[in-house]
Amino acid sequence: QLHLVESGGALVQAGGSLRLSCSVSGNSVEHYAIGWFRQAPGKEREWVSCISAKTAIPYRTEYKDSVKGRFTISRDNAKNTVYLQMNSLKPEDTGVYYCMSANSWGQGTQVSVSS
Repeated sequence: QLHLVESGGALVQAGGSLRLSCSVSGNSVEHYAIGWFRQAPGKEREWVSCISAKTAIPYRTEYKDSVKGRFTISRDNAKNTVYLQMNSLKPEDTGVYYCMSANSWGQGTQVSVSS
């Protein structure tokens, strides 16, 4: 069973940047694909991005259309951590961001973008 912990959320102005981290324990993260999701107030949780496991090198990454060109997902297997670099943030990026893998979810980290 994986244990995932997100961090890095904050309040930023529109146009700003944040880097979210997903620290994984319980197994080596290199064996798992990792996904980032978010949930805005009053809305359902939605998928944002994902990165493949070590079995697919170079790593394959995918993004929700609305974040393409602004968000970058990456992984540091030595640190057992996956990152989500978010640039040019918009108010509609506001929400609680979660990482997920192997049916395990983190507790989420709040991202708030002011206009």
